[in-house]
Amino acid sequence: MAVTKKYKAILFDLDGTLLNTLADLGNSVNAVLAELGYPQHPIDRFPAFIGDGVGNLFRRALPGGEFAGHSESLITDCVAGFQRVYGEWWNRDSSLYDGIDLMLDELVAANFKLAVLSNKPHDFTAKCVAHYFSKWPFEIVLGQRSGVPRKPDPQAPLEIAQQLAVTPTECVFVGDSDIDMRTGVNADMLPIGVAWGFRSEQELLDAGATAVLHAPNELITALGLDSAAP
Repeated sequence: MAVTKKYKAILFDLDGTLLNTLADLGNSVNAVLAELGYPQHPIDRFPAFIGDGVGNLFRRALPGGEFAGHSESLITDCVAGFQRVYGEWWNRDSSLYDGIDLMLDELVAANFKLAVLSNKPHDFTAKCVAHYFSKWPFEIVLGQRSGVPRKPDPQAPLEIAQQLAVTPTECVFVGDSDIDMRTGVNADMLPIGVAWGFRSEQELLDAGATAVLHAPNELITALGLDSAAP
């Protein structure tokens, strides 16, 4: 897929898109489940749980899954435990996916505006970006904030577009989940999925992805940067 040069800004999801956080997230959740006396999960089960906020992560990870009707007080306790444990473990095993650094170098050289929008709590989102991506000028970094609806609601991506002084149709939204693709669609941005993250390629396509990338350098090709900058 070749993208026209009209695009000026790239909004990225974080977990499963730029940063492989699976082990740190999964181990933190398992630690909280163990503290509360619930069964733990193999790390490879967590891709199915992640992407829709910490509360929903625990609704899926607790026995019986998200339709088991767990009390809100239990979810609140789980979220509080996660804040404490992940606050200590957030950078133990997380790392950039292979090729992300070179892709970001190319985007910066081509003068794209860069932003991150995650459903991870805002403080952790900001901490991860500051720690792992300090080399690159992400102009806006937003996680889940009180009073602001999570992705796929378009409020936050539209806020980012406004702050970047670009129109939504000048933005590309890159992510690894159906939630990210629906965010792009809802915000009138170009939704591009990545296959190296936490969801399947078919799920991304079904949610509206205009393309699914199998390596970070494919974004450079899709944006038409092989021969010229935008």
